Amino acid sequence: MTEQLPVNIMKKAAKGIAYVSHPLRLRILEFLDVNGASSVSAITKGIDGEQVFVSQSLRKLREAGLVKTKRRGIFIYYDIQEEYPASLFFCIRKLFGYMANDFRYLDDNYKALLPKDYTNMVANQIKLFANYDKMRILEYLTLNGESNVTEIMHGIDCNQLKVSQYLKRLRDDGFVVCRRDGRFILYDITKGIHKTAIECIRRRYDNLTDKNTF
Repeated sequence: MTEQLPVNIMKKAAKGIAYVSHPLRLRILEFLDVNGASSVSAITKGIDGEQVFVSQSLRKLREAGLVKTKRRGIFIYYDIQEEYPASLFFCIRKLFGYMANDFRYLDDNYKALLPKDYTNMVANQIKLFANYDKMRILEYLTLNGESNVTEIMHGIDCNQLKVSQYLKRLRDDGFVVCRRDGRFILYDITKGIHKTAIECIRRRYDNLTDKNTF
């Protein structure tokens, strides 16, 4: 990985990330990733939710192009529309497996719903970096390691004031750390769902034969 993703790709990825940065929506997508096409009632029961809120979330996910529907008799079944959410859960499960020392989740073929409190935590963390400029900075640090504000600014083609402001927010939220090296302050990305998401987005893009299908 040497070059950052095209602007339109990262903007689409940031938009998708923003939509899933809601605990209920993330839980619904996770259920569909594990169980495949499912009815509203099956999803509601599977995630122990309330049908009215599940239906509202499914509508928003469908409007965002993240889920699709298919009628089977009198029932409407929902399924994940894009590969992106599915690939994100693949990475989230891996991260959980390492954090919890649960080696089942390190198996590429293992799929199971993660603990609800963990999914909620992930959704809330995603919400903090679900922004194009923040994700651009995180991607730059993932690719280049420790960097100062000027390097990041030129690397992502963004003005210094905005880069400095976002770096402060990312640091306050624990997504980056910094240290002084002479007259420079160097920033680096920390480990966690934010780095996992960036790596996941890039892996999916790199594996696509037709990049326009991202």
